[in-house]
Amino acid sequence: MPIIAPFEDVDALEAEKQSYKRLTKQEAQTLREQQPSTSPWRVIGLQLMVGVAVTLLAWAFTQKMSVAWSAAYGALAVVVPAALFARGLMSQFSSFNAMTAGFGFFVWEAVKIGVSVAMLFVAPKMVTDLNWLALLISLVVTMKVYWVALLMRPKRKQMNKS
Repeated sequence: MPIIAPFEDVDALEAEKQSYKRLTKQEAQTLREQQPSTSPWRVIGLQLMVGVAVTLLAWAFTQKMSVAWSAAYGALAVVVPAALFARGLMSQFSSFNAMTAGFGFFVWEAVKIGVSVAMLFVAPKMVTDLNWLALLISLVVTMKVYWVALLMRPKRKQMNKS
């Protein structure tokens, strides 16, 4: 029996319980068609394209290969961990049930953060004449692609009312 706050409306709780309805397979399919999701691989592809563009712009403005490599490494510090995260979430283990999916999400998010931090930690050893400003600008711009992908997601389909 749930604990009820002194001022909470018991009738409202009961009405909420009764209004819950499990979707049929057809209803779930219709809902998925109405609200299509964005593939994580599409987002990673967009991040990669933006990373290449920022790298080319860094080279075009400075004419220094060290700045271009720094910008490329900054983009890779976002794209590589995101690809690991997406691959981990798409594994069969993550789709057993809601509990494993939730646990998998947190594990792969931790892996993503750890790989990003590790890549930034070894950046001075990996890129000669590292330009931290170019690396950080590229990292931030590439990371913000998530918002662009959110705006560019497939449009919701209208439901036919019959």
